Amino acid sequence: MKTIKGPAVFLAQFIGNESPYNSLDGLCKWASDLGYKGIQIPTWETSLIDLDKASESKTYCDELKGQINSYGLEITELATHLQGQLVAVHPAYDIMFDSFAPVKVQNNPKARTEWAINTMKKAAVASNNLGLNAHATFSGSLLWHTMHPWPQRPPGLVKMGFEELAKRWLPILDVFDKNGVDVCYEIHPGEDLHDGDTFERFLKATGNHKRVNILYDPSHFVLQQLDYLEYIDHYHEFIKAFHVKDAEFNPTGKKGAFGGYNNWIDRAGRYRSLGDGQIDFKTIFSKLTQYDCDVWAVMEWECCIKSPEQGAREGAPFIQKHIIEATEKAFDDFAGTDTDKEKLKNILGI
Repeated sequence: MKTIKGPAVFLAQFIGNESPYNSLDGLCKWASDLGYKGIQIPTWETSLIDLDKASESKTYCDELKGQINSYGLEITELATHLQGQLVAVHPAYDIMFDSFAPVKVQNNPKARTEWAINTMKKAAVASNNLGLNAHATFSGSLLWHTMHPWPQRPPGLVKMGFEELAKRWLPILDVFDKNGVDVCYEIHPGEDLHDGDTFERFLKATGNHKRVNILYDPSHFVLQQLDYLEYIDHYHEFIKAFHVKDAEFNPTGKKGAFGGYNNWIDRAGRYRSLGDGQIDFKTIFSKLTQYDCDVWAVMEWECCIKSPEQGAREGAPFIQKHIIEATEKAFDDFAGTDTDKEKLKNILGI
């Protein structure tokens, strides 16, 4: 068994205009001072990383790693959630997702998709240049608007949707494979990969591509009322990245999983800071360790009540407390004895 690495923090929710949140050095010192040992870097934040340069220059990557290592930190993964989202966007979401793309490809879905695919390929090379073996992203979605089937979905629609999604991702996956990096899709509402069944559909559509893997975040399963512990039993071999994020689900006579179009604070399902929600992290860490999942425990802060500053302060010790130092011996070794074949036969009476 392997000991889970961490604690680490996803920087996306902490970027700001004021020190220490407005520079890579500031964020690294802040994270290190709080007790974090790793950072997950959102690549759409150009103040943290130049993805073009990282895909072209090993020297740049070595310097970036050195800068981060100087604070006692490691890069856990690069993240391309916004760019991955743009690999597949249904026209109903064009206006809202256009802001994720450069101005030059906005209002041009075809050009935006091509830009997203090329950017994802650059992320594969950059990850390799940085010595990383896992990458965090979103799948995008062509089918989410049909999630609740009304009107009834025409036969063949879902199959075609996943075939098209796979068609767009296969060239990206091949580049990741060439660079020895796993693509870890965050299984997330709003994405076509949002639970176990949809992950399996996509995996099959890609011909069981070996770089198709999972970023496990239990908070998204709480909001769907999916068994997030059994999920690990089913898919542990694919879990190559891990977001530690809490959540709660408190349905009422007025609202449930769909949330009534409410703001986060008024929804039945809400993301919470670590320890403030309902997730059984003790069992999650036990299962991931038991199944030998080689992952970083990366805190993602999203809470509608607690401040990000407090969430970050509390996050590192929370994760550290849950990391299990994997044992290298059996607890009853002291009672063991050396045996030979004849002794075994005698014990069995044969």
